[in-house]
Amino acid sequence: MKTKLMVIVGTMMVLASPMFAQGGAAAAGGSDKMWLYIAAGFSMAIASAFCGLAQGKAVASACEGMARNPGAASAIQTALLIGLAFIESLALYTLVIVFVKIS
Repeated sequence: MKTKLMVIVGTMMVLASPMFAQGGAAAAGGSDKMWLYIAAGFSMAIASAFCGLAQGKAVASACEGMARNPGAASAIQTALLIGLAFIESLALYTLVIVFVKIS
């Protein structure tokens, strides 16, 4: 578990290093905008992927809970809908951030 966490943190550090690259007048040509669009695409793809995984897990758990306890189906369904709205907000916030950074 600890090794897995260290690998994830190390990967995040390596992927974040271009953020500290030299910019402005020292940058070559118009490559800043190109990398901005690529980063925006990757961030939206990652957010959408994790939203899909989280929604699938939430729906599967809710179905299992309703199958085990049909009497609590309405409460589980309400909690599921609220949870799905919060999960979907991750992708929407990412989309807003992408639009703000690009414009």
